[in-house]
Amino acid sequence: MRRLRIALVLLAGLGVTHVQAALFDDEEARRQIADLRIKSEARADQQAKAQLELQALIQRQADEIARLRGQIETLTHELESAKKRQQDFYLDLDSRLRKFETAQAAAAAPAANGEAPTAAAADSGAENREYEAALAHFKAARYKEAATAFEAFVQKYPAASLAPNAQYWLGNAWYAQRNCSKAIEAQSVVTTKYADSPKAADAWLAIATCQKELGNQKAAKRSLETVITGFPGTPAAETAKQRLKP
Repeated sequence: MRRLRIALVLLAGLGVTHVQAALFDDEEARRQIADLRIKSEARADQQAKAQLELQALIQRQADEIARLRGQIETLTHELESAKKRQQDFYLDLDSRLRKFETAQAAAAAPAANGEAPTAAAADSGAENREYEAALAHFKAARYKEAATAFEAFVQKYPAASLAPNAQYWLGNAWYAQRNCSKAIEAQSVVTTKYADSPKAADAWLAIATCQKELGNQKAAKRSLETVITGFPGTPAAETAKQRLKP
């Protein structure tokens, strides 16, 4: 009996030890689970914060791109408006000079000859009408038709007083069609065949513009320097000086 009681006491002690060990194991497991939960929540919070920062950065970049795009569109519009104003100015100046020259020629012819206008005057009238028709295409932004008409004019009247003007506007018609190679080719005729024409300086400026747009900065610089040295004191020379400023 005594041995039995001792055995029961030992068994009871072992049972308590196992229970305590089990309880310890459960507490440790719960602690580790709690630690994992805390770490997981911390990582989730960090990831969420990083995602929000990334979204904010993307939004700021999108806003900046939109702002820059708006500025580019504004500058493009202002540049096109400036080109249009300059084009209108030259068209108006061209028309005024032609009217003045035509009036002078009409007044001088009868006084010099003492007779009524001849067939030459009639031919001059035909030239003016064809020139005006080509210029009307250009004013209406029908640049393809303008190029065709001006090219036909200079081929038909290569020695006419309006030939340099027609050749110059032929170059502008090609430029308006974004064909700088053709524009340079046409303006080069003005600077060579009609080098003494008042349009020669403007033709050099037009060539420089195309050369710059084609990425040939050195050639554009040389063309502008040609205007300054070849046509000193002219509005074209002043324009060239402004363009050469850094």
